Amino acid sequence: MGDWAGRSAAEIAAAVRGKRVTPREVAAEHLARIERLDGRIGAFRKVRAEAALAEADEVASRAELPELPLAGVPVAVKDNLAVRGESHRDGSAATPDTPAAEDHVTVARLRAAGAVVVGLTNVPELCVFGTTEGVFGTARNPWDTSRTAGGSSGGSAAAVAAGLVPIALGNDGMGSLRIPAANCGLVTLKPGHGLVPAGIGNGDWFGMSENGPLATTVEDLRLMLGVLAGAEVPGAAEPPRRRIAAAVRSPLAGVSVSRPYTTAVREAAGVLTRAGHRVRRAEPPYPLSLGVTALRHWTAGTAVDAEGLDRALLARRTRVHAAIGRRFVGPVRTGDSRERLRARLTPFFTEYDVLLTPALARRSPEAGPWHERGWLRNVLANTAYSPFTPPWNLTGWPAMSVPFGTLPSGAPCAVQLVGRPGSEAVLLELAEELQTLRPWPRTAPVAGS
Repeated sequence: MGDWAGRSAAEIAAAVRGKRVTPREVAAEHLARIERLDGRIGAFRKVRAEAALAEADEVASRAELPELPLAGVPVAVKDNLAVRGESHRDGSAATPDTPAAEDHVTVARLRAAGAVVVGLTNVPELCVFGTTEGVFGTARNPWDTSRTAGGSSGGSAAAVAAGLVPIALGNDGMGSLRIPAANCGLVTLKPGHGLVPAGIGNGDWFGMSENGPLATTVEDLRLMLGVLAGAEVPGAAEPPRRRIAAAVRSPLAGVSVSRPYTTAVREAAGVLTRAGHRVRRAEPPYPLSLGVTALRHWTAGTAVDAEGLDRALLARRTRVHAAIGRRFVGPVRTGDSRERLRARLTPFFTEYDVLLTPALARRSPEAGPWHERGWLRNVLANTAYSPFTPPWNLTGWPAMSVPFGTLPSGAPCAVQLVGRPGSEAVLLELAEELQTLRPWPRTAPVAGS
């Protein structure tokens, strides 16, 4: 066997299509790495070792193997999406341990494209918080295992960053792709509403949640996004010059932004300026009520997802979150506050093509039993380090996290790119430029141990 664990999805798929390696060999190498390293990382709730090898053999036997875009590529799936034959526990003891009869549509598309599902990844209970821990384990940042991988797609991000899989499927309702990607040095995109099928929980958190890919390269991100969307996401050989607003002020009043993240924005702005883009310092007109709007939607989404579950089996922070949210479900369903936010921010995106911000306000909290701590402590910790992501779930517009720079600890830093509806291709082009002009490390050091 060759050294396929740690390679990109594009490299693996090309090698499988070219018969230089078999899907079984690729899967076996990744499963061996999972067995060796995941005890330190906590990425997986369930590893499908035997099933994955059987799936790999099935891929190898397919007549259309030379055309499969993800031929033999191992993939991890966030544990709130259905994988046929497996339960999806959503990080909770209150959910049923019942095997799913069918794949979620995004999982079905990955499998149809030749991907091999090696396991389901850890999430915080009901995917509520920006740290990943609970009854099924704690997902740690492979760059610094004393820190959380983030959440709620924390297990998926940790798996990719540690080289346990080249790509992973997650979703994002208040930053749940972008937060762990920023922590773990990955590139991700929360698509705009309607590009990728959602079907997450009980109503996609009122349409705010989107499924999306986690990857180490923009090439892999584009490849996986095309499979999830059911259509290739176009790129431009020579991207046109864009009008970019660089902003470092927190959208949420009272939340400060640490120097590494403001520095990352300024340096990324410099790189893009030298590449020929028109970059200006400009702050979006966030309303002072944004924090209240975000909290109402965040808690109301949890209240809906918790319906029908035994509350005695939920962690205290989840119970409180859902109880607060129940009073907001009715007003949130109308969508009025989200529409007002879109109307307020739309003129800004008429003047600028893209918004560049910090991905986070500070490094992630320490890994630990956050699910055993109080609700207010969790909310304050989440808000203090991830204020930049919620506005773009509320608007439904596309947003990316892109690795850029390094924290004092040596872990990756990151910036966020936001665009108007339908601008996913524009964001991907800019992310590709940043990767070309300022390459980032692809695998965390823990993966080599």
